[in-house]
Amino acid sequence: MEVLQRTANRGSVSTGFDVANSVKFDKGNDTTTVEFFERNVSSAGSRTIGTFSAWIKKTDVTTAQYLFTFGNVDNDDGRTFARFQTDGTLRVAGGSTTWRNTNRVFRDASAWYHIVIAFDTTQSTANNRIKVYVNGVQETSFSTTNNPSEDGTLGLNFGKQAIGYNTIDNNSGFNGYMCEVVIQDGVASAPTEFGEFDSASGIWIPKDASGATMGTNGTYLKFENASSMGAATAGNAFTVQNINQADQSTDTCTNNFCIWNILWEYASYPTFSQGATKVRIDDSTDEGAKATIGLTNGKWYWEAKPVGTIGSQFIGIQTDGDSNIYSNANSLLNNYTMVIEPQGRYYSYAGSLSESSAGQFTALSTSDWLGIALDMDSATQTIKYYANGSLILTRNLISEMQGQTVFPFLCNYENRSFDINFGGYTINTISSAANDENGYGTFEYAPPSGYYAICTKNLAEYG
Repeated sequence: MEVLQRTANRGSVSTGFDVANSVKFDKGNDTTTVEFFERNVSSAGSRTIGTFSAWIKKTDVTTAQYLFTFGNVDNDDGRTFARFQTDGTLRVAGGSTTWRNTNRVFRDASAWYHIVIAFDTTQSTANNRIKVYVNGVQETSFSTTNNPSEDGTLGLNFGKQAIGYNTIDNNSGFNGYMCEVVIQDGVASAPTEFGEFDSASGIWIPKDASGATMGTNGTYLKFENASSMGAATAGNAFTVQNINQADQSTDTCTNNFCIWNILWEYASYPTFSQGATKVRIDDSTDEGAKATIGLTNGKWYWEAKPVGTIGSQFIGIQTDGDSNIYSNANSLLNNYTMVIEPQGRYYSYAGSLSESSAGQFTALSTSDWLGIALDMDSATQTIKYYANGSLILTRNLISEMQGQTVFPFLCNYENRSFDINFGGYTINTISSAANDENGYGTFEYAPPSGYYAICTKNLAEYG
């Protein structure tokens, strides 16, 4: 387990330095609605030495996505970028040459990665001119390795700096979350400038980077000012493109929130967006989503809003199941499942449809907030549903689910769906900003007493 934790920090370590906020990126249509940060450089800094550091959580593993693009001229001297490839590998390149392409793939949507890329072409040893670090460890396995010439000019610290987008070709925006973003001008840092290994667990964790040297074109973005998301804690501020206070999130590398699992597919692949809180389909099939975090004990709360025509959209819980949950299989029948339909119907499945009960509650509308409270601690485990804060249905978990690990689950048909709020981020406007009793999560309605947001801080205490 320690190897997995070192490779993919799930944000479960409580430290002396806790990260409060991240920013949610969404590529939108990749042109007019893509979300990113940019800055025009007025005074060039070092063209040979610099560092990019960020904690990231990916919500897309099938498309090319840029972490950053520096410079504004499409050649090796005038452009430097880092991009996740369609196969999940990470590429660091100039306008013409791929400097590094990892063999490692980055496909874990349940984890936060810390990526550090240090540039220093003044190094006499060629392979030291570009270094890539993942969760505190230098990456050494590459499918492609090239090196800029000694003292060679790169696309650093001039022209333009962009985070989360390719501003030269206007494509390949980033889908996911970032926090603790640092750009250094004239400094090539080791990852220990930004993080450290926890002495008890061995997990790579962040540390305060406010004392790091920024240089002329450096920046430290913490995304703590919701009304000015491009404001810098140190160094230079950035201009926001389609990013506003609604894109601020509390899902961070020190408190990792549940989202929909983009790697789980049923029965064909749906479209995930908005930080994997929005799921849509484009055809007349049943398609669903399962959460990144399974629950075996504890009491947990999350919210959802119906979307589209009220009818064939289902939400509730499901077991992990077997290989039959994947492509072109009937997940409802091959897993133990308990769901409701917003028209007022309750369903349970245990290898087949075991119960279908209509008239359980007044039909919901798209303006209603649905609260879901799962009790995995009591002798008889239950799931409760609330409409706008009022209890509308309580069901005991079916016998096959009692004592098992279950996941939040939804199933859509055509344009019918639910937009989810696990507490870290939601595309819906929150008016009341209620938290759980530990102060975690941002909900429209306060969770029932003793119920908590599904995040790693709470899991460490109750899960």
